[in-house]
Amino acid sequence: MESESTGRTYTILIAEDEALVLKMLSYRLQKEGFTVLAASDGKQALESLRTTTPDMVITDLMMPYHSGLEVLEYVKKSLSSRIPVLVLSASGQEQTVLKAFSLGADDFALKPFSPNELVSRVRMHLKKSLATSNDAHQPDQVDSGT
Repeated sequence: MESESTGRTYTILIAEDEALVLKMLSYRLQKEGFTVLAASDGKQALESLRTTTPDMVITDLMMPYHSGLEVLEYVKKSLSSRIPVLVLSASGQEQTVLKAFSLGADDFALKPFSPNELVSRVRMHLKKSLATSNDAHQPDQVDSGT
């Protein structure tokens, strides 16, 4: 998705080991104008994060090699606490949700989720992130005009 004021395209890393969910999320976000980096496990996600800094991360909790909590912790401690991270999980157990938030998760969505709602959450977090990073300037517009 491009910012109306800068023409910049936003990049989102999706770390999800369920192939259909990864494909659906990638398709939906690309359709909305975002650049998507797809990782099918925690190892791929961390490798991608070592070479690219996305504008947002969406990660499943339970993945092979490294969990979503490890991906979350890496983003918040090694990259930037300003990068929004949305955690996906089929488990809504309170301890899991609280652990994700204690590590810095910006949002938590239970599977199954509405793709439309997820896109709205992505836009909201990007707006918030950009407003925070540009607090001395006028925030960029994140709406794609649709």
